[in-house]
Amino acid sequence: MKHFEQAIERVVGGLEKKSVVLSPEEKRTVAYHEAGHAICGWYFRWADPLLKVSIIPRGQGALGYAQYLPAGGDTYLMNVNQLMDRMAMTLGGRVSEELHFDTVTSGASDDFNKVTRLATAMVTKFGMSPKLRYIYYEEDPSQQLHKPFSEETARDIDLEVRRIVDEAYKQCHELLTAKKKEVGIVAEELLTKEVLSRDDMIRLLGPRPWPESSEFAKYFDGAHGQTIAPPEPTLPAEGTEGKDATE
Repeated sequence: MKHFEQAIERVVGGLEKKSVVLSPEEKRTVAYHEAGHAICGWYFRWADPLLKVSIIPRGQGALGYAQYLPAGGDTYLMNVNQLMDRMAMTLGGRVSEELHFDTVTSGASDDFNKVTRLATAMVTKFGMSPKLRYIYYEEDPSQQLHKPFSEETARDIDLEVRRIVDEAYKQCHELLTAKKKEVGIVAEELLTKEVLSRDDMIRLLGPRPWPESSEFAKYFDGAHGQTIAPPEPTLPAEGTEGKDATE
């Protein structure tokens, strides 16, 4: 089982690069960054359940690594609350840096990319903006929006994306401010052990305060809850625009 888990981690996160030697300051920053993600995943109801978090550098330039179990099986639809929790969790690393250090690092760049893309999809594809409502704005292969619309609409898109990201940031900041002690507990344990499992999180924080999905319960002992957090929705592939997700 251990070798099977290691194989999955290699595919998902890349090979461990223990030859990459971080300074004590960098290692501490990475630990608090990853702890921020982990705490958000533990306490936000619709976040995917955490399996493992590590501060061992891996391939693709990742200095930290977290593994989650996407719940919901073949369920691919997500509502606004689920998407907001996903974005707030993604911002947890940067917010943790802000709360625990005098300055921030460049380590959240990929997190910002994910959050911006998801917020943009909510506005331009998923019809989740009260202001723009039910219009689908197509992307070209270079990921730049075509503009068969006015400059005013373009500004509205920018403002709505900013509003959604700001709301996710506020949600994340409020949680991590309230759970600042818990972030420190997880981060310091990461600095000691380098890798924490779900069992470690339960030992440090207690059980996750939401019922686990039946999908998650297949892998671990525990009650079967009714909460199911689906995996990240896929954006429409080229040539499939206009097809409903339910088709």
